[in-house]
Amino acid sequence: MIPAERQRTILSLLGKQEVISISELTLHLDVSHMTIRRDIAKLESDGRVISVSGGVQLTETIHTELSHDIKINQHRNEKVDIGFYASQFIKPNMTIYLDAGTTTLEIAHHLNHRDDLIVITNDFAIAYYLMNHAECSIYHTGGKIDKGNQSCVGQQAAHILRDMNIDLSFVSTSSWNQRGISTPSEEKVLVKKAIIASSQKSYLVSDSSKYGKMATFHAVDIECFDKVITDRLFPVICVDDLSERGVEVISV
Repeated sequence: MIPAERQRTILSLLGKQEVISISELTLHLDVSHMTIRRDIAKLESDGRVISVSGGVQLTETIHTELSHDIKINQHRNEKVDIGFYASQFIKPNMTIYLDAGTTTLEIAHHLNHRDDLIVITNDFAIAYYLMNHAECSIYHTGGKIDKGNQSCVGQQAAHILRDMNIDLSFVSTSSWNQRGISTPSEEKVLVKKAIIASSQKSYLVSDSSKYGKMATFHAVDIECFDKVITDRLFPVICVDDLSERGVEVISV
């Protein structure tokens, strides 16, 4: 059986059961563990499946994003830990970007004492917090308002970002996999691409619950990120795969 046929078989089997172990696949297809892992790696790079502990499952497709008010109460402990760890990479006198999101808001919570930074954001909650609690300089992108996400999106937000020189950006997402980050909103793609283009370094900050999800619009390839900062539930096998592609994964 050629690789394409094996991969179609794997997808067919996953259509009948939620998770399949590597051992089950080797027995069903009568091939080695290494062959199955190569097939899974190909399917994962195409965004079709995700690796889980000892096995594989189909990628979950999302069509809408939860509002800021709902997300802020989800995976709270993981976001707090990620926010603290990520903040340690912010060196003196940096210009940084905090993308819209509840994880990036946790990074902002650790900037109260910093008067040496320029912080750029498209997020109203982040801007409001920094205005009231921090001494740094703040730039908001402006642009079309996404009410549910409490942020700005679209061409105008992207335009101001393209005119900025950013030392380090912290990028958020509601869905990502081995291929990269995606979004149900076409207008958010413009902002994500502008962030990457204007930044010397870009870190993806996301708890592991977002991994293995895919939305309609592909925004940024995973190789565009220098680091991924996530939590300890992120699959170890995926850490190794991303490392081979030049992306360091930090699980906190």
